[in-house]
Amino acid sequence: MARHLITSAIPYINGIKHLGNLVGSQLPADLYARYLRGRGHEVMFLCATDEHGTPAELAAAKAGKPVAEYCAEMWQVQKDLSDGFGLSFDHFGRSSSAQNTALTQHFAGKLHEAGLIEEVTEKQVYSNADGRFLPDRYIEGTCPNCGYDKARGDQCENCTKQLDPTDLIDPRSAISGSTDLEVRETKHLYLRQSQMRDRLNDWIDAQKDWPILTTSIAKKWLNDGDGLRDRGITRDLDWGIPVKRGAEDWPGMEGKVFYVWFDAPIEYIACAGEWAEASGRGEADWQRWWRTDKGADDVRYTQFMGKDNVPFHTLSFPATILGSGEPWKLVDYIKSFNYLNYDGGQFSTSQGRGIFMDQALEILPADYWRWWLLSHAPETSDAEFTWENFQASVNKDLADVLGNFVSRVTKFCRSKFGEEVPSGGTMGEHETALIEELTTKLRTYEAHMDAIEVRKAAAALRSIWVAGNEYLQEAAPWATFKEAPETAAMQIRLALNLIRVYAVLSAPFIPDASARMLSSMNTMETGWPSDLQSALATLPEGHAFTVPDVLFAKITDDQREDWATRFAGTRT
Repeated sequence: MARHLITSAIPYINGIKHLGNLVGSQLPADLYARYLRGRGHEVMFLCATDEHGTPAELAAAKAGKPVAEYCAEMWQVQKDLSDGFGLSFDHFGRSSSAQNTALTQHFAGKLHEAGLIEEVTEKQVYSNADGRFLPDRYIEGTCPNCGYDKARGDQCENCTKQLDPTDLIDPRSAISGSTDLEVRETKHLYLRQSQMRDRLNDWIDAQKDWPILTTSIAKKWLNDGDGLRDRGITRDLDWGIPVKRGAEDWPGMEGKVFYVWFDAPIEYIACAGEWAEASGRGEADWQRWWRTDKGADDVRYTQFMGKDNVPFHTLSFPATILGSGEPWKLVDYIKSFNYLNYDGGQFSTSQGRGIFMDQALEILPADYWRWWLLSHAPETSDAEFTWENFQASVNKDLADVLGNFVSRVTKFCRSKFGEEVPSGGTMGEHETALIEELTTKLRTYEAHMDAIEVRKAAAALRSIWVAGNEYLQEAAPWATFKEAPETAAMQIRLALNLIRVYAVLSAPFIPDASARMLSSMNTMETGWPSDLQSALATLPEGHAFTVPDVLFAKITDDQREDWATRFAGTRT
């Protein structure tokens, strides 16, 4: 048994996430966590909401609520949706927690002691109407390059030109629309990432098994242009973690907070502290996952994220950990994903385009979405969701292959032998061949899951389902029963046991359907079927079962057309 620490990129608090967000981090992380638990390993699976920064303030203002109240409500919404999709976090925390506040301030103090934090005086735009400094992206105006009148202070979305707020023509506050702006001096703290460049480069070079996507993005940020730049870690905002050196005040930084990118990844660690407190455990219980001097030296740490988050997790967060000089656990493997697009365009939270997690659960159970998203995960390139493909995949894989097998076996057994595992008959050549074939396919499935090759794992699992159907077609127990009822009994006994095996193997992908299969087989035996010969004899002769309801209902053309129309516009 090994110990595995798993984190998925923490979702931002301002709104419900779309399916592209889900498949980019949380869902494949859950797949891996469930698989490892199924194999008997010890797993700590953590996630949280990312709650600080200007977007949270603006979303709260739009909702007409205090920001703390808004964040608490949205945490509950996101928690309920993660439960709805069967995401098996050991803890779903909050970056606004007391644990993250203390730990972020602790890291800042250690980085300061190491000479890795510099105080910088810079000029920023101040809005007199709003009474605050404005981050670059909250200043709008006309692009001097293309004339687009809604260019932001950091970049024009129309022509993609990088901008400074002072480049904009007729700049205004994106918060209030006020043009009463002025440039003022302010002081901020910068993490001297450039001083860590060689250490980070050596560390990345040592990660021989990282995906090409992950490594290439990290190297680009390290080496392109001027290379890795120092980065501000404070902001002039009200909402956030107050700037301190550990427990001490930081002279000159009164009223400032840490920049959200700095405190958010620290929440991965703090989340374990939240878990310990929530479950009545002590510091040692969470530190054994995160401190190599407290037992975490034998932990394998895997992170899941979309490709846009890779720079922070390969450079900035490791710079924080390494720069602290303390024995914190560094990531061992980063699984990054490309983008899932929606029906000829892009999913977009800001534009409300696509299918969002709450909407998805309103129209179909979670397993339908889990299967399609994971079997089409955007691993090596961007992927695209279309309603036609979704319908075809669900109907063929889940209804025709897996669901049909369960239905045919249980209903035939009930009609000929009653609702119990039939007795009689012995296995022959067909059964021996099936076990050999399934063993080979199972080893392939395990190899892909161990390597976190999500799409290949889904294809391998489907081939295991197909093998059972092909055996059923070839054995034809409904025909065998007429001439050799004992042989038919053996075939059905094998098939009923195969339903339990399917339930265990499929649990990481479709946990609800897996639980229903186990329930119908009247068993809680979830041991991994490493030895299929013995696994296919787990349910003994005379063991009672029930015929389940339809495991997966097919999606009709009318449903598909209705949903395609319903989700063709944007979410209001």
